[in-house]
Amino acid sequence: MFKKYAYAWITVGFFLFSLTGHWLFGWFAFVGEQQSHGQVPDFNAYIMEMGRDTFENWQSEFLQLLWQVVGLAYFLYIGSPSSKENDDRTEAKLDALIRLNGGEKAEAIIAEIDKHFMRTGGHAGPYAHELETHRGPQRVGDAT
Repeated sequence: MFKKYAYAWITVGFFLFSLTGHWLFGWFAFVGEQQSHGQVPDFNAYIMEMGRDTFENWQSEFLQLLWQVVGLAYFLYIGSPSSKENDDRTEAKLDALIRLNGGEKAEAIIAEIDKHFMRTGGHAGPYAHELETHRGPQRVGDAT
């Protein structure tokens, strides 16, 4: 799980490190400001100020980036019409070529390719490309 989602785990680590640093140094700045005004630092006032500042930053920066990157990646993954280029047309052409050249084994070859690349519902499953690198000289349907 950690290897498969390493990028996400590293991102979570950076996020937690930066959030902790933001709140820690924010506390030091808050205490200094309170002391310069001759007041005793109040933790509840600090929580309100830092919460406001954090959500303000998230609204202007984090949510925009999150929506752009994660949202677009999600829609590409599910294969929304706006993210598809010519996948369906290409698939149909390749299937037709296999049927022309594969003879009696054509449907079996297509079925094995679809199973190998986890094609269900018209879209490939994630990480199937990793399986292909481990197949070596064996080819789908032994059609080499």
